[in-house]
Amino acid sequence: MPVTSLSLFRFDGLLPRLWVIGQMGAARLALRRERRALFWKLCGSGTGEGFTPRPNWGVWAILATWPDEATARSAIADSPVWQTWRARAGESWTIFLDPLSARGRWAGVNPFLPETPGQQASGPLAALTRATVRPSRAFKFWDRVPSISATIGSDPNVAFKIGIGEVPLLHQVTFSIWPDTASMAAFARGDGPHGRAIKAVRDGNWFDEELYARFRLLGSMGSWNGGDPLASLTSAKAA
Repeated sequence: MPVTSLSLFRFDGLLPRLWVIGQMGAARLALRRERRALFWKLCGSGTGEGFTPRPNWGVWAILATWPDEATARSAIADSPVWQTWRARAGESWTIFLDPLSARGRWAGVNPFLPETPGQQASGPLAALTRATVRPSRAFKFWDRVPSISATIGSDPNVAFKIGIGEVPLLHQVTFSIWPDTASMAAFARGDGPHGRAIKAVRDGNWFDEELYARFRLLGSMGSWNGGDPLASLTSAKAA
């Protein structure tokens, strides 16, 4: 069963941040030698709720796909890249994900194809969107983002959210965790800033490439902001 991992790292202070910026080149060489990974991307992040054009120099991410969960956990535990980043970071957190559905392309491929297409999510799930914004549409795209960021930031249902990306302004990824399909769909498709932005994207042909994926949560390791972002979902389920 293919498994996706998203690892977040927080770097405090000038020297660690300069170091990780250099890793955007150096780590690529090491990851090319990581034969267990089927797909990987190094990403920066945005400030605030994460969905902004202003970079957050302290938070960086590694997204990868693996043949199965055991391989994913083993690689993240012993791979030199992940080990070095964890040692340098003030905090790190990795979530493991089982792809439920995915449509579109990322750099010409779909890295999140589920083993069994058509699975229905029951309980908490994660959503990932990735887009290459056409340069001629970048201003219109980012003009929509503040209202979307404010909406998701105030949504009591979202358990976790972050915006990351490979190339500032043009290659963007959003990742969010929701308690159920209904709450996620209400945000994504309702008559709010996000729903209106989706319509504008379709009408204006803003993206060169796009991908939408949903995942079942398999578990996590590490901490973020001093705790596990999945803890609230576990508590709600227990209640």
